[in-house]
Amino acid sequence: MNANLYALLRDHFPEDMEQPCVLMPGGPVIHYDDLDAASSRMAHALIECGCRVGDRVAVQTDKCPQSLALYLACLRAGLVYLPLNPGYQKGELAFFFADAEPTVIVCRTHAAQAIAQLRPQATVLTLDDATGTLLDRADIQADQFGTVVSKPDDLAAILYTSGTTGRSKGAMLSHRNLASNALTLVEQWGFTRGDVLLHALPVYHVHGLFVACHCVLLSGSRMLWLPKFDAGETNARLAQATVMMGVPTFYTRLLAESTFGAASCRSIRLFVSGSAPLLPETFNAFRTRTGHAILERYGMTETGMNTANPLDGERIAGTVGPPLPGVSVRVVDTNEQPCETGAIGEVEVKGPNVFRGYWRMPDKTREGFSADGYFRTGDMGGLLPNGYLKLVGRANDLIITGGLNVYPAEIEEWINALPGVFESAVIGTPDADFGEAVTAVVVARPGHALAEDALIAALKAEIAGFKVPRRVHFVAELPRNTMGKVQKSLLRDRYSQ
Repeated sequence: MNANLYALLRDHFPEDMEQPCVLMPGGPVIHYDDLDAASSRMAHALIECGCRVGDRVAVQTDKCPQSLALYLACLRAGLVYLPLNPGYQKGELAFFFADAEPTVIVCRTHAAQAIAQLRPQATVLTLDDATGTLLDRADIQADQFGTVVSKPDDLAAILYTSGTTGRSKGAMLSHRNLASNALTLVEQWGFTRGDVLLHALPVYHVHGLFVACHCVLLSGSRMLWLPKFDAGETNARLAQATVMMGVPTFYTRLLAESTFGAASCRSIRLFVSGSAPLLPETFNAFRTRTGHAILERYGMTETGMNTANPLDGERIAGTVGPPLPGVSVRVVDTNEQPCETGAIGEVEVKGPNVFRGYWRMPDKTREGFSADGYFRTGDMGGLLPNGYLKLVGRANDLIITGGLNVYPAEIEEWINALPGVFESAVIGTPDADFGEAVTAVVVARPGHALAEDALIAALKAEIAGFKVPRRVHFVAELPRNTMGKVQKSLLRDRYSQ
């Protein structure tokens, strides 16, 4: 049996391959037979460039349907797909190219010359929407391609972690990893041929490339393909969709649209949020405005999705739901012993979704797994009595002040509940007496004036003194990466001076 992920996806395409797959607002419709033929031609073109099974193909392009076809072409040819954020600059790219040693690099036309200098050993091809040298080479190729027979543990993709705690690491994802997660999500989230996914996510990340696209392709449904998220356009397009996936920022910006409400969502059956924590305030405000409870889930680059609030059942604000079928989740203490229900510890996961390890980093791979094969996520949380997981932050975000542990997410929850507060981030900053001082960075709601003394006094009435921030800084907005995660490392650098 062929374990190649494309073989699995292709088996689930509609029998009538002329059914639409990618809907471009104001543009062409990409049908399933178009996607199959385009990926065939690209697979032939990559092989003509010297690619062999197991070779890496690095891709740094803007979001376009052709980039989806390129991903599928790599799967079909047994190549390892390496998506790169279009925002990465010369120094970052030089590291990725030296580490992964791609045979082919696909990039935007304006970047081709500079990228060729970074990796002269590679063939550099260009892809700009419907133009570029990759398409020129592919246009003369055959519309059929025999999908390479892959084993379950053969590599399908390498995705580099953000590197916030040091050198970026390449997470090796196999065909089994991606297939198991896709099959689970389609079933758990009820995807059918009749669904239309509003896709406004980037496609260089697990969320947009794997979670969103795989759910559509594996159910033979359709996606409304937006080049990027725009709150006004998304609000206008929701009536054409049945499912939307997004990061929390998408939902806060929709709520800021005066015309957004229940009428906008009349055809939607499911809203999904991930990639960053969804504030309970956003969850509650969204439900009040629309009648929809956002389904929050928990995943990582290394694991795909691990837990999810249920499609049918209670979705609890501030939690990421129970483990998905086939995934084992546990919370352990510093001695790697199971924590009691509700106690905070490190989250560990095990299952067919968990990656093979870090590319060319065997020591980091060994450090990342327990003796019995659980992946140490670095996330801190606790399992509630109902089996739902509640996350409280990253292990490296833990603040130790005067020998006592402070979990930023807990303090942020208290601060965000105060009148006039829009959102907050809690960090540890150096302190001569306590080692670290709890420090809060706060964004006020429009029209509200907040004072440091008053905010601290309000918290002292609610939580233990050692948890109360010693300083509060007010900013217009928190720094975020492209997936909406607050970049606490930048805040620590700024306020540790």
